[in-house]
Amino acid sequence: MIVSGRLVSPEKVWSAHVRIENGTIVDVGCDLGRPDVEFSQDCLIFAGMGDIHIHARDDPSERETHKEDFVTAAAAALHGGVVHVADMPNNPAAPIDDESYAAKQRHLARRNVPVQVTLYAGIGPGTRPLSQNVPYKAYMGPSVGELYFTSLEQLDKTLARYRGQSVSFHCEDPVLLEAHKGAATHEERRPPACEISATRFALQMIEKHELTGKLCHYSVGEGLPLIREARRRGLPVTCEVTPHHLFFDTTVIDDANRGLMQMNPPLRAAADRQAMLDALRDGTLDYLATDHAPHTLEEKSRGVSGQPHLDTYSAFVTWLIVEHEFSPERMAEVCALNPGRFVNPYTAPKKFGRIAPGYAGSLTVLNLNRPTTIRREGLLTKCGWSPFEGVTFPGCVEAVILDGRRV
Repeated sequence: MIVSGRLVSPEKVWSAHVRIENGTIVDVGCDLGRPDVEFSQDCLIFAGMGDIHIHARDDPSERETHKEDFVTAAAAALHGGVVHVADMPNNPAAPIDDESYAAKQRHLARRNVPVQVTLYAGIGPGTRPLSQNVPYKAYMGPSVGELYFTSLEQLDKTLARYRGQSVSFHCEDPVLLEAHKGAATHEERRPPACEISATRFALQMIEKHELTGKLCHYSVGEGLPLIREARRRGLPVTCEVTPHHLFFDTTVIDDANRGLMQMNPPLRAAADRQAMLDALRDGTLDYLATDHAPHTLEEKSRGVSGQPHLDTYSAFVTWLIVEHEFSPERMAEVCALNPGRFVNPYTAPKKFGRIAPGYAGSLTVLNLNRPTTIRREGLLTKCGWSPFEGVTFPGCVEAVILDGRRV
């Protein structure tokens, strides 16, 4: 297969051909032959985009598949222009050791999904590293599920066993969460101080235990200088940001939508939202990661935290490019290169993140001049709703090439 059009890398935008054979890019250049697919100048061709923070809600227990499973999550991902995802471990049957992780791998294999799925293993009180190389997730405070710590000292003791591993942190201080649990609103029960305190501790743990660290769904502007300073000292730490913390803030919350607008960490002030946009632009934040949390509307009405975002991933990217003037090159870094670097140690022989020979023959093609309005009936996530319903984004997914096939 030969694809022709405007290609985007973190370094440049240029017109060229991409030749894909047996699911892998074998050549990039001009005049590689007659294109099988040619995209117009309205379109930008990215290396296949990746979302490294989703909750597919699927495990061998199948206790949560009423709202999502690997098959429907994969369909929503492709609908959103995403060709690989990384699934979080806070399942009813959490993958925390070799046996439970292998069971989830076998369950995923039976689903036979088209996208690449990388599985995180969970870190909880008393757990130990697996025998194979996997990414880990540590929930510093209560979230959805039971895989979390009740004190930072408990977390420190456990992380001592994970020296040298890749660990992603949900940064909310469990002690401060407990102290604020009686506050009137969800936002007040999980105030910025919880995230800032947990950020300091996570950075200490990354340094103390020689971890490769990642801070998930970052939301508080006051914590960004801590991250920048840690990097100046050479600490290996990267950071995610979600669509909801870039698009919404506390000013949009009212009595009618409070349940839909609840997530962990919660929405922050308008100044924090602007700080996240600025930090994504300047490189402090490394990944657009959705924290795709597909709960039913009935569950949301009962106070369950999280929002689904896989269907709308790339439409949201067009909003960043067109309305906030993010360069296509920066979006290639945030949505393709960096997610690829994160998952590539676990996806061999496949490699993601670049339009270059040897990388996966998967491409995300965005049309910046074809607006799309998000409607419930067009979503593929099983939970069946989006916080962006009624929002018109300036562009859309024109096509997805998956392993050399247009899907």
